[in-house]
Amino acid sequence: MNQAQNNTKGIIFILIGMASFSIQDSLIKFIFNDTALYELYFGRTLVAALLLIIFLKVTSQKLILKTHYPFLTTLRVICFFFGFSFFYISLTFMSLAMANALFFSSPFFVSILAIIFLKEKVGIRRWLGIVTGFLGVIIVLDPSFDDFNYMKLAPVACALFYAISMTITKYTSKKDSVYTQMAHLYIGAILISVIFFIFTGKGQLNIYSDPTFQFIFREWFTNPDYAWPFIVAMGFVASFSFYCVFSAYSVASPPVVSLYEYSLIIWAILIGYFLFNDIPTPRTFLGVFLIIGAGIYIYMREKARDQMIVSDTPNR
Repeated sequence: MNQAQNNTKGIIFILIGMASFSIQDSLIKFIFNDTALYELYFGRTLVAALLLIIFLKVTSQKLILKTHYPFLTTLRVICFFFGFSFFYISLTFMSLAMANALFFSSPFFVSILAIIFLKEKVGIRRWLGIVTGFLGVIIVLDPSFDDFNYMKLAPVACALFYAISMTITKYTSKKDSVYTQMAHLYIGAILISVIFFIFTGKGQLNIYSDPTFQFIFREWFTNPDYAWPFIVAMGFVASFSFYCVFSAYSVASPPVVSLYEYSLIIWAILIGYFLFNDIPTPRTFLGVFLIIGAGIYIYMREKARDQMIVSDTPNR
């Protein structure tokens, strides 16, 4: 199979993977009124971890849990866990399209963090791309500073924490394998979720009437017959999504398939429209256009300079 055929196969994989991630997000919107955030996080991660163990067993690969970077690994796990907590929270009050568009501000944060911590050199044109990307974020948010709902910043907070996690990953990948790092994320998520269960699992802190805060602090296992089939499905869908993404980057050229990650926003718009009757405004489309354009431009500039700041693969 020649490179063109490999690229075509990789593009198909990445499109399916991004569509699957949108399905996972839609499942969260379906059940957030019937489960707790960290119950969902616990169940989803447990299923994904079990599937990872099965995959490694079937492929006869050894899982090494020891890390060469204990502090950085712990920091990455915490950032990743709370970052996607913010993203899941945003889905309780925000459309799939808006949440995912704001999440794609992560490459801009990665570039800034690489300047600070990795001592990467960024020229004026990439700074222009970063500024343009954040302008797109502001347009999507449509802030009214007299009465701005700061909860709308949740996907941006996710993007920032994700960027920190990916910056650390760029450094720790020198010695820790991808499966080791994934296992750390899963183990960490399960342990932190259990801690939340101890302090909030009986609904001790659920004193709110707002659906978003109820999602965060609701008692666990109040409706398991309804919620857990969705949670288990979410774990399978997430694992399948990762398989598609890693397969795409394994068979095709990363600069080719990476650009198709932005199809996640298209899938989010389509699924949001058909399942939740969410119709993005022209302002949202303009912001999305700037975010995607700036992200692609930054990626191409990094590739041209052989200075890959942005991670080649997402780790949702």
